[in-house]
Amino acid sequence: MPASPSRSVSPASGRRRYAIVGTGSRHELYQDGIEKTHTASAQLVGICDSNPGRLEVARQRSRVNGAPMPPGYPAADFGRMLAEAKPDVVIVTTTDAAHHDYIVRAMDAGCDVITEKPMTTDADKCRQILDAQRRTGRRCRVTFNYRYSPPRSQVKDILMSGEIGEVLSVDFHWLLNTHHGADYFRRWHSHKKNSGGLMVHKSTHHFDLVNWWLGAMPVTVMATGKREFYTPQMAHRLGLQGPHDRCHTCPESRQCGFFMDLAASPSLKALYLDCEKHDGYFRDRCVFRPDIDIEDTMNVMVGYDNGATLSYSLNAFNAWEGYTVAFNGTKGRLEHTIVESVYVNGTESVQGGIAADGVSTRVIPLRSEARDVVPWTAEGDHGGGDRLMLEDIFLPELPADKYLRAADERAGACSILVGIAANRCFETGRSVKISELVPGLARPDYAPMPPRDAPLPMPTRSV
Repeated sequence: MPASPSRSVSPASGRRRYAIVGTGSRHELYQDGIEKTHTASAQLVGICDSNPGRLEVARQRSRVNGAPMPPGYPAADFGRMLAEAKPDVVIVTTTDAAHHDYIVRAMDAGCDVITEKPMTTDADKCRQILDAQRRTGRRCRVTFNYRYSPPRSQVKDILMSGEIGEVLSVDFHWLLNTHHGADYFRRWHSHKKNSGGLMVHKSTHHFDLVNWWLGAMPVTVMATGKREFYTPQMAHRLGLQGPHDRCHTCPESRQCGFFMDLAASPSLKALYLDCEKHDGYFRDRCVFRPDIDIEDTMNVMVGYDNGATLSYSLNAFNAWEGYTVAFNGTKGRLEHTIVESVYVNGTESVQGGIAADGVSTRVIPLRSEARDVVPWTAEGDHGGGDRLMLEDIFLPELPADKYLRAADERAGACSILVGIAANRCFETGRSVKISELVPGLARPDYAPMPPRDAPLPMPTRSV
């Protein structure tokens, strides 16, 4: 597997030089990782954003972190930042649809890149990134923190062990509650031109997990999707006169259960409410407004190159948050469920924080007794995955990872192309081949799985 972009170290200082483009709430993970936890191997030398208010908030965060305040650059001066700050690595945490532009420009300037998922939002932009990587030879890492979450790594470990044999099919159902799910419908994510819809922005996590769990390449996709809850009609069914434009000025804020008070959250107020004057971006748009064009209910079927099939669903208005997944193998079945805590992006709540006793993993052999698995655990966001991922990014020398959790542009492409294909299915009603979107996509590096067509023991005869 190609080395991750964080493994080489600048010989002059012993630290790699990082720049961050995009200073919304997600960038804070990387800024704090550089300035608070991994100062021995990393330094922040520049930040860039289209909003001068958020840019200054990020610079002040360095001061609070006890680190030197890096120079800030407007988005129009991204090239100047690369020339003046001379980063070894550019971390991209902008809106999804802009990822490709900064990734390609950074690689063309001789930088390695770390990008938030999704790698990008459509097939053409995906091809641009793949072409740039081949042209420049630079490294591109896509940060799939769910791979590092201990219970999900444990699922990978069980599958690698061969205990349930070769996986023939997967049933995977992800539920977003009306705190987290609704949040996508009030932000920039609510327009596909920005996010690719939930099939790309959110489900890329899930498709990557399945690709990685199976160690397989997606080949064909069939999908249906609709928006039926976050609509003006639903506002009326809930007894509201709206929809209105935004929560901050909503005349029905006291009656609406989806009201978000930006002013009540110090982090949201600083990042968004206080910065509206610079670009007019409202973080608290009404979730029922008519201009939303992303789906809230989606079902997908995926065929893989090893013969396995995936049945997947995503629902964005559910009563609880989390997922259930089942792997049906030639030797048995693996069932895995996680109930997650409430989360709103940009607040002090914990994303992916696993509720107490919220993890259940069970192995059920063919014709013998099931066993419950004691889940692996760790502290921190995304069930501990964020901390482990940052260590993998910023620590210069780590033991080889038997699970191959670091993901490059090939894995980034495989995950988004399932969602991009699903979006095309929504429009056409026909199945889509991944090879039609990006021909000749190279296979990512996956940890070895049990060989298919291996001899199997005869199941114990039932009495």
